[in-house]
Amino acid sequence: MSNLAILPILLPLLTGIFLVFLNKRLPLVRLITRIMVIVNLIVVSLITYNVVQNGTIVLKAGDWAVPYGIVLVADPLAMILVLTANIISVACAFYAFNSLDEKRERYYFYPLFQLLITGVSGAFLTGDLFNLFVFFEVLLIASYGLIVLGGTKEQFRESFKYIIINLFSSILFVTTVSFLYAVVGTVNMAQLAERVGEVQQDGILTTIAILLLIVFATKGALFPLYFWLPKSYTVPPTVISALFGALLTKVGVYSILRVFTLIFVYNLTFTHQILLVLAGFTLVFGVIGALSTNNVQLIIAYNIIPAVGYMIMGLGVFSTTALAGTVYYLLHDMIIKAALFFLVGAMVAYAGTSDLRKMGGVIKHQPLLGWLFFIATLALAGLPPFSGFIGKLLILRGAFEEGHYVLAIIGLVTSLLILLSVIRIFINGFWGESKQKEVPQVNPVKGKILPAAFLLMFTILLGLGAELIYPTVQTIADQMIDPANYIDSVMKE
Repeated sequence: MSNLAILPILLPLLTGIFLVFLNKRLPLVRLITRIMVIVNLIVVSLITYNVVQNGTIVLKAGDWAVPYGIVLVADPLAMILVLTANIISVACAFYAFNSLDEKRERYYFYPLFQLLITGVSGAFLTGDLFNLFVFFEVLLIASYGLIVLGGTKEQFRESFKYIIINLFSSILFVTTVSFLYAVVGTVNMAQLAERVGEVQQDGILTTIAILLLIVFATKGALFPLYFWLPKSYTVPPTVISALFGALLTKVGVYSILRVFTLIFVYNLTFTHQILLVLAGFTLVFGVIGALSTNNVQLIIAYNIIPAVGYMIMGLGVFSTTALAGTVYYLLHDMIIKAALFFLVGAMVAYAGTSDLRKMGGVIKHQPLLGWLFFIATLALAGLPPFSGFIGKLLILRGAFEEGHYVLAIIGLVTSLLILLSVIRIFINGFWGESKQKEVPQVNPVKGKILPAAFLLMFTILLGLGAELIYPTVQTIADQMIDPANYIDSVMKE
């Protein structure tokens, strides 16, 4: 049973290796990718159901006891995120067939795509900080290849910044993990939680916690370390932007969630107060960026940043209600960001420009695209009955209950400004007089709608089906407040 925990990592890894050798046979590569993303989604769905019903699965590689061996921990939080990542991977795989040119496909897009899913799944499932670093590197190596795919001048310029920032944070990451090992003698998360609790997180450990926060804040695009994100996420092809926007920053957010609910929870007045302040600035500066541009892809990319602010706000509040909201919002944001990148990518393909001032009347020729974008806009802004509403409501309610009134009001105002930033695209881009000189002979939107609709279906499910999903999210939040279950599952012989 415990071996099931490795399947979400092993399946995409083996698929990626296999695809490298078939790279010249593109139709076969496409077929295998389609089959394997669906197989992986089915396998992950069954494991997630098993974990939610029967409890955490722990895999100790080679039966080596903690902390000597590699440990994978498939708890409900990790599995629900792996499941969401695989839903997005199915949509991205099908979107890629209809959006990438053959040259880019032949430059190892599909092996790199599978390697990225391997790294993301591994980061969610690993039970120790060193292997979290390893899986971060796996997904970053894949992202380095993907961001330059196509080799345009803009891609090289932005990828240089992206790679330098991530190299710096990786060096800081491994250095900080070394410090931590020198102080407490382990990097296993469950054992770290025990040992940090024994000494009640003294000054050195709080300093290490802040260093780890800097690392994960860089990867998760938290204020003021988000400056590298917007343009880096808009220069590659749309499907790669969607992958990055939906998954990469969320691994950073997950790492902050895991570390600051499991290990460093004994100096909340200092560490979580910092998180609250950073969340407030992230909300404000992210939405200002979204309002400051007329580039539709940049508007969506900037909207990643206030969403990170909401999630960190829930963590900083540190109540069961707020943490449940953070988890719910995390699931929602992963899906809606991928859907929005798809829809905006289709819009740009149709209009021939990403400048909102040069668009208009797209809905006359592409009504389905327009109305799907409208639904995505409502979901992103957190209006009922869509998925963003539940998570945002819980986070804000938690903030009010714990007396963080100023931050809650910033969250409410930011929510309205997020709606304003994306509704501009709908009003100016889809309505009004058509500025398209010629209707394209070949429909550039064909094949791009279905993956976006597939993701929006889950957005609606998360909203209307909250009664089905919320109990699991509530259980996850309870376990974050009291991580004894996680620690006992890993530490038992």
